[in-house]
Amino acid sequence: MSAVLNFKSHLSDLFAQSLRAVAPDQSGATILIERPKQASHGDYACNLAMQLAKPMRKSPRDIANALIAALPKSDVIEKVEIAGAGFINVFITTAAKQDVVHGVLQAGAGYGHVHVGRGRKVGVEFVSANPTGPLHVGHGRGAAVGDCLCNVLHAAGWNVTREFYYNDAGAQIDNLTLSVQLRCKGITPDDPSWPESGYRGDYILDVAKAYMAKETVEADDQHITGKGDADDAEAIRHFAVAYLRREQDLDLRAFQVEFDVFSLESALYTDGKVEETVKKLIASGHTYEQDDALWLRTTDFGDDKDRVMRKSDGGYTYFVPDVAYHLDKWRRGFERVINEQGSDHHSTITRVRAGLQALDAGIPKGWPDYVLHQMVTVLKNGEEVKISKRAGSYVTLRDLIDEVGCDATRYFLAARHPDSQLVFDIDLAKSQSNDNPVYYIQYAHARISTVLAQWGGEHLALLNADVSVLDSDYETALLQRLIDYPQVIETAAEDLAPHQVAFYLKELAADFHSYYNASRFLVEDGRIKLARLALIAAVAQVIRNGLALLGVSAPEKM
Repeated sequence: MSAVLNFKSHLSDLFAQSLRAVAPDQSGATILIERPKQASHGDYACNLAMQLAKPMRKSPRDIANALIAALPKSDVIEKVEIAGAGFINVFITTAAKQDVVHGVLQAGAGYGHVHVGRGRKVGVEFVSANPTGPLHVGHGRGAAVGDCLCNVLHAAGWNVTREFYYNDAGAQIDNLTLSVQLRCKGITPDDPSWPESGYRGDYILDVAKAYMAKETVEADDQHITGKGDADDAEAIRHFAVAYLRREQDLDLRAFQVEFDVFSLESALYTDGKVEETVKKLIASGHTYEQDDALWLRTTDFGDDKDRVMRKSDGGYTYFVPDVAYHLDKWRRGFERVINEQGSDHHSTITRVRAGLQALDAGIPKGWPDYVLHQMVTVLKNGEEVKISKRAGSYVTLRDLIDEVGCDATRYFLAARHPDSQLVFDIDLAKSQSNDNPVYYIQYAHARISTVLAQWGGEHLALLNADVSVLDSDYETALLQRLIDYPQVIETAAEDLAPHQVAFYLKELAADFHSYYNASRFLVEDGRIKLARLALIAAVAQVIRNGLALLGVSAPEKM
């Protein structure tokens, strides 16, 4: 029997065939295969008969009987029962569950990958920090969540593009330019003339020194050389933006995050995309003039009030280039777009979607999707850490990476639901204890690696192991956990929730550690030895696969 790598998908296919035979006119019905809360109710349950009762005008139990009768034969199904009003409970054979060990070992790094994305294009925008200073821990959370989400979507079969969008003009960049210029002239933040909105971090002095030394920086395919002229504000602006973009990229590389596309807000203006979008919105009939300003009637699309597009001074409000930018994404062929941003962007969602609907460009309602993350509080020695010497007023992402390492930083920032407040405890992240989830998971992998190294046998022997002897409670729990992994990937991709992978890995590690503490692996009985080694090798493979999605390493020694 060849191993089934995704029982849920296998059962969905079987019930789809059964549905076409029983009710071909209802073949579009949603087939939900779920794990029952009670083991006595089987391994999987399907409520299809309940769904079909009303359109077919039959009792759910009668429909359930017909579906079961038409269900194609499968080696993985032990029995099928009807429960309650018409739920269909499916019991998987013990042999099929045991054989998942071979399936994992054969699939290797591909185990857990599903095909729900079907190669469709999805663009994920994340971090998108303006180049006014080092990345802070909030950007770090966005980087961790966004990058892990991209990995999960890829594993779910989507064609993923990672995108970084930033503003290289406007008030913040003006403040940056002035701050660097003052530093070039020897004026410090302690001087009474220092502007209140100026940037005070030590990094401003670093930029000024590099500019005055006529250094060349490379960022986003640009090569910018400092002029050394403290009076040339425009040259300082270009240099400062490039310098800080380079610094952000260095931080992101240390965080193992890379992007496919970089987009600049200024390009939307120079390429005429903002003006084109405004003309289209005016032509759509959803705009009006009032108080010397141009308004978009966003209330037509669910907003609580209309929004100003063009102010009385002739400048556009910030959501207008956002609409132009997303129209450009739509034209680039992204069936789906996901924006991972801080929770302070919540107010932009309705107006951007309203602007896109007003364009009447065929863009679906609810496009794009948003994942918003909450703030991060950093603790050390039980006290909140608020400042960094380099940044001056906040904790930087690089501070965390230098303090606890990339692995712990990525895991801790991605392991909670983005919508929840996050407390990053530096002492916990550095501890080598079971309380530290990163250590706990990595230690499980290292333990397995050590046992396999002590054994010293060939991988082929594990592929041929007789797994029918894996029948203890510990082994059954591990087998079920391995079986669940593809479903975890599918659900994490569907819910845009990569933290579910972190939760799963912690549970898998817990199951393994319990097994390890209760069992011996290098026993005299060769049949039992190979079966147990094959099982833990499969566990190690899934830990590696899951940690790879989180961007965390799987060490063989600790």
